[in-house]
Amino acid sequence: MRFFQLIEALGGLGIFVLGMKTMADGLQRLAGGGIRRVLEKVTGNRLSAALTGGCLSTLLQSSGAASILIIGFVNAGLLSLYQALGMLIGTGLGTTVAVQFLAFKISFLALPSIFLGVFLRFFTRRRKWTFCGEVLLGFGLLFFGLDTMESRFVALGESVYFQKYCSLVMDLRLASVLSGALLTFLVQSGGTAVGIIIALAASGTIGFEQSAAMVLGEVLGTAGLAGIGAIGGTVTARRTVLFFAGSTLVSIGIALVFFPLFLKLVFLVTPGDTSLLQKQGAPLTPGNTVSASRAGIARAIANSHTVFSMLSALLLLPTIGIYARLAAGMPPSVNGDIDTEPHSRYLDFRVINTPSLAFVQAGSELRRMAKVAHSMVADSIRQFSGFDTKTEAYIRQRETLLDVLQKDLSTFLVALARRSLSPEAAHEVPVMLNTVNDLEDIGDNCEVILECLRRKKEENIYFSPAAMEEIVSLARKSERLMSTAVKCLENSHCPDMVGNLALKNDILRSAVVLKGNHLERLSTGACTVVAGLLFMDIISAFARIGETAFAIIKNRSSFEDETSCSID
Repeated sequence: MRFFQLIEALGGLGIFVLGMKTMADGLQRLAGGGIRRVLEKVTGNRLSAALTGGCLSTLLQSSGAASILIIGFVNAGLLSLYQALGMLIGTGLGTTVAVQFLAFKISFLALPSIFLGVFLRFFTRRRKWTFCGEVLLGFGLLFFGLDTMESRFVALGESVYFQKYCSLVMDLRLASVLSGALLTFLVQSGGTAVGIIIALAASGTIGFEQSAAMVLGEVLGTAGLAGIGAIGGTVTARRTVLFFAGSTLVSIGIALVFFPLFLKLVFLVTPGDTSLLQKQGAPLTPGNTVSASRAGIARAIANSHTVFSMLSALLLLPTIGIYARLAAGMPPSVNGDIDTEPHSRYLDFRVINTPSLAFVQAGSELRRMAKVAHSMVADSIRQFSGFDTKTEAYIRQRETLLDVLQKDLSTFLVALARRSLSPEAAHEVPVMLNTVNDLEDIGDNCEVILECLRRKKEENIYFSPAAMEEIVSLARKSERLMSTAVKCLENSHCPDMVGNLALKNDILRSAVVLKGNHLERLSTGACTVVAGLLFMDIISAFARIGETAFAIIKNRSSFEDETSCSID
């Protein structure tokens, strides 16, 4: 292959990628804020989740970008594991729409589309027409780049070195799969990768069997791109990617085991004469690649992607509910991470007419909420030894979770209170409601502390060593009382109320003393006014956490005492 032909082929690839990006940008602008609204409102139905994922992938013109975006929404707590799995499976269906679009031999429309797109983009004032111009411009660039690649890749097929590479490596089916995965990972787009595969096959550079295997690799590469989005993400995001990658590997493995049958199915749904494709594994050469053959192999490659995506969806969609339930029962992680998926885990309104079961569920959710609040307090204290943005994100995600659990638990308990309950159960409902509100209040105070620490870091505000030591000392006392509150909820027993009361009073007295000490440091110039304001806010927040934790212990203890009296 001559050097200038290689440069022209790479130029065609650049035009192709630019076209996909331009068209995707235009489509997204036409959609406005619809993408986010659809993602936020996607239902729990696995079919609608898959269709939403497909639409997102089509709109972005990239299954890789769609996968990363979906994982990003999981990290942000906008999607549950169940919803995300359905959408990730659906991204393959969206890519297949784009791939089928590429298979059309309509490159003769490329230049007129570029002209019309430029006219609308730069010479119209209405935003809607401008965005339509972007779509048309991207459409034209896409097919112009694809046509350029096809014509220049013919010379690549005539290269002795490339032919040796194909005979030694690409003839191995697994190597073709890995080549497709690597290509997808490099170009960061499943649609772009398949477009390159079509161009290589249509020019006779590689055969159809190799192309079909590379298409399977494109799906594997997309799963790898989703993995990028989970790096440093939440537990839910990592579990989502784990299932998606694992299920993708299983699907590809099945397709490779039954590869001849898979190809027959592709030929069955491909219109026209496929005899040339089936002959000796369908190796098209530059000499026999006429326009009809080009259309045939392009459509067959597109159909191979469609067949695989459809079969994978049929295989995997029924299993995501099982996996989601299994994942919910997994331990958080070896690092102690807490699942921050913003949904109640144990509540089921269908058992509300069976109060005994409903109280068990409410108790489990309340204990989960307490553990989340306790972990927020512990992580807030650790931020004093070194502010970490990853921990900051975890704390904010758990605050969102507490808000959701407060709403869900309150609604559940109010509905339960309207049922016919025993005197003990009727008294327990308001105790649990108070505890729910107290735990959410603890989360709010953790957020106040986090905001103060973030501001301290961003504005380079200095705390004296004495001030830092005082804060951490008070914080550890509050955290110890919070730990006791969690144990009370777990064991339904709160021992040593005298000791807990003494610790609470010590926290409140310490807060007053620390504020006085800080006023002295302000008067001597050891601390600045801004640092003093942040210090006061942090001290007040930790004092409220300790006081609220004691309120939880006291409410639980009072409930136990009254229950014991009623039993006696």
